[in-house]
Amino acid sequence: MSAPSPAPKLPPSLAANPRLSSWVKITGEGRVAISPGKVEIGQGIVTALAQIAADELEVEIGRIEMIRASTAVSPNEGVTSGSLSIQQSGRALRQVCAEVRQCFLAAASERLGVDAALLGVEDGTISGPGNVRTSYWELASEVSLDQEASVGASAKTVAKRAVAGHSVQRIDIPDKVFARPRFIHDSELPDLVHGRVLRPVLPGAKLRMLDEATVRSIFGLISVVRDGSFAGVVADSETSAEAALKALRRGATWSAGEPLPDENNLAGFLRSQPVETTIIDTRAAATTRATRTLRRQYTRPYIAHASIAPSCAMAQWDGDRVHVWTHSQGVYLLRADLAIVLKLPAENIVVEHMESAGCYGHNAADDVALDAVLLAKAAGGRPVRVQWSRHDEMCHAPFGAAMAIEIEADLDTENEIVGWRHAIWSNGHAARPGRATQPALLAASELANSYPRMISTNPPAANGGGGDRNSVPLYDFPAWTITSYRLLAMPVRTSALRTLGAQGNVFAIESLLDEIATLRGEDPIAFRLRHLRDERAKDVIRAVARRAGWKPARQPGIGYGVGFARYKNTGAYCAAIAEVEGSDDIRVRRLTLAVDVGEAINPDGVVNQIEGGAIQATSWVLKERVRFDRTRITSTSWTDYPILAFSEVPAVDIEIIQRPEIEPVGAGEAAHGPVTAAIANAVHDCLGVRVRDLPITRDRIIAAMELAS
Repeated sequence: MSAPSPAPKLPPSLAANPRLSSWVKITGEGRVAISPGKVEIGQGIVTALAQIAADELEVEIGRIEMIRASTAVSPNEGVTSGSLSIQQSGRALRQVCAEVRQCFLAAASERLGVDAALLGVEDGTISGPGNVRTSYWELASEVSLDQEASVGASAKTVAKRAVAGHSVQRIDIPDKVFARPRFIHDSELPDLVHGRVLRPVLPGAKLRMLDEATVRSIFGLISVVRDGSFAGVVADSETSAEAALKALRRGATWSAGEPLPDENNLAGFLRSQPVETTIIDTRAAATTRATRTLRRQYTRPYIAHASIAPSCAMAQWDGDRVHVWTHSQGVYLLRADLAIVLKLPAENIVVEHMESAGCYGHNAADDVALDAVLLAKAAGGRPVRVQWSRHDEMCHAPFGAAMAIEIEADLDTENEIVGWRHAIWSNGHAARPGRATQPALLAASELANSYPRMISTNPPAANGGGGDRNSVPLYDFPAWTITSYRLLAMPVRTSALRTLGAQGNVFAIESLLDEIATLRGEDPIAFRLRHLRDERAKDVIRAVARRAGWKPARQPGIGYGVGFARYKNTGAYCAAIAEVEGSDDIRVRRLTLAVDVGEAINPDGVVNQIEGGAIQATSWVLKERVRFDRTRITSTSWTDYPILAFSEVPAVDIEIIQRPEIEPVGAGEAAHGPVTAAIANAVHDCLGVRVRDLPITRDRIIAAMELAS
């Protein structure tokens, strides 16, 4: 006798926020308000969620108004990160909207005297036999959505969905194209004033003295604020605020800062620090004698978020209540940290999301929000807008953590892999707000009654891990041991940057696989396919090989390389082939990718995300590196921290393997690791040397050539 099927459960986001009215409201004539807890950060999520809602409610997508996430009105869905919005918010909205449709059909049945099974919905109008009809909007006063979700409603089957699975115009694009205020940087509030915060040049320096005399004469100055090492100004214009900040800087005396590691021996630093050791995974096998062991080290540097727009926030006090406008990825988590610092009940704080131009993880959005809140205390009830400088963004925002990765591959007499050991030395990859008893906000560590600076940790394996993300091979090796060494010292702030440790780990794994395939004289794609059991993984590799015409005839100065990964080993599958040209510098000419995200809700949106990830990965591989000496960050401008220019962007060609029968996953971080590996392998194919330290610059290519000779 078979075991009974488990009782159906609500999707986790919906179980945590079960009230239907927190997700859906039938508003003015002909409109539907959808209020997810996830935020738009350029990934197109509000459009995909609108498609899901339109399908289940059976309304035209143009009727749907997507409400910005706010602690005042939105469900608490934590943080928008990890390429999880479709899996979390999408599943919840599909269930909610199916139940809302069912509620209105029941109400229509009662009003019209027709069995609900005989009624249909078309663009919000409910009709049945005898040409009887009503609508969501006519019934809105009779149907209360102030009730908890149940598991009884059934979402539509794939075959009955009219909107999901098709490309639609993104909801957020028209405002951006026509320069209507959508980004927080372009937004204004009545009686808005401006703030700037003084930060040290040397990391960890403390403010010893502050001469405010010269600042007081600045035209338009409203207030000078100081609390411990936190200092700033409020003025009636940005020009006056900048002038006041310059004067304040001249009057500031700082202590010595904290020493930084030797940039030229970053791997040595990472491998010499106190660590927390975690065995991530092991697989044992019958002993096969290894005849040789390849030991290789790979590194990636600290990486800046380098968003085009620096971090910005607005805040306004009303008595003991404060309203914050922010591009934070987690409005509820930010509110939790603000409540700790301000010693206020969380209910006294409203945090409302607004978009920003570029968000790739835990940048300074949360930090600048606290800056604005602290300065707004001195603004007499007027809203204060604070925007960081490019210099502060490049020095004080959290970085993506540097990594040193060592892989040992045991080979038998045929150069087949019989053992695999993968070790990662890195700072933690997560120090977001709202997850500890102490705040993770920069200014909180600068106040007179300060909080200690948070040491970054790693998300648990169930959430994809941090520095260890994608370190467990998807390949079928006989035995392996994966070990993470998380640094307990943190010379610079690190936190979540797109893919966390996946980019570095995939780069290392895929580079060594190519090297072993070369030792065997085996085609690198055939070698990968032979070591995979997952058919979806094989499909994306075959698809990208077919689309790129693998492998073209050799041409002088041209190289081709492949990379593959399944993000977090549970998310999107992605394979990439890079075509590079080696001259004075490496130029990536073309990237071909295949991706499998299950059901692609908005195929054009998936393409957008894969294109963006591929281009950003190219920039990381060829250019991006935080620079520093032993006392300070030196990459404080676009000159010192170059990113890929428009003239350097490769052609990007993408194939989506559409699987509508499989639950969708996010695409935003799928491409970074495979593209990084593909470029590195193409460089070897082009030049005959392996560069194992990112970024792959001219100097590092020359060093690799000298080492090889």
